[in-house]
Amino acid sequence: MQTDTQAGPTSRTARWAGRIITGLAVVFLLFDGVIKVMELDIALETTERLGYPRGVVFGLGILTLALTVLYAIPRTSVLGAILLTGLFGGAIATHLRVDSPIFSHLLFAGYLGLMVWGGLFLRDARLRALIPLRR
Repeated sequence: MQTDTQAGPTSRTARWAGRIITGLAVVFLLFDGVIKVMELDIALETTERLGYPRGVVFGLGILTLALTVLYAIPRTSVLGAILLTGLFGGAIATHLRVDSPIFSHLLFAGYLGLMVWGGLFLRDARLRALIPLRR
């Protein structure tokens, strides 16, 4: 069991839960990035429906993949989470602008953000020390 004087012990269960949540977020983001880099029809059509030209899809895919890799590497995971949060904010703003359904589209990037930060919070005692939960 890992301990930190500021954050308290990190249980094995919490660490594994954090790894699983992180893994799920990474797999989804890698999938999202790859379909954009491959410029699959679904990515092109969805991007157009959101009001963006098809030409931005490849760049968004590269950006998504790069930020996901930063997040997946333990040394740069906090930086990756911060930058992914910006990407998710843009996605939320885009869906808000086109009046997308709230729970399935508008908030989906928020759900991903919760997974990214929740997984990191559960597996990193330093983050828990920085943002402590009070009883």
